[in-house]
Amino acid sequence: MGKSYNVVIERDAEGYFVASVPELQGCHTQAKSLDELMNRVREAIALYLEVQDEESAPSEFVGIQRIWIEQ
Repeated sequence: MGKSYNVVIERDAEGYFVASVPELQGCHTQAKSLDELMNRVREAIALYLEVQDEESAPSEFVGIQRIWIEQ
């Protein structure tokens, strides 16, 4: 039985796409293309779950909020 995870994708200053999985603390990867990023994030999730401590439960993803700060 599968499980879905939320993936946050950003582009860094060098042009790489960076993926983070909020439910899995420390689960990140990067790639030059979105297709490669999706392959790598699937692999990163699988590896994370493989070595995850059975006592630590994934956190619940609630959402992303954008805020504006005047400077």
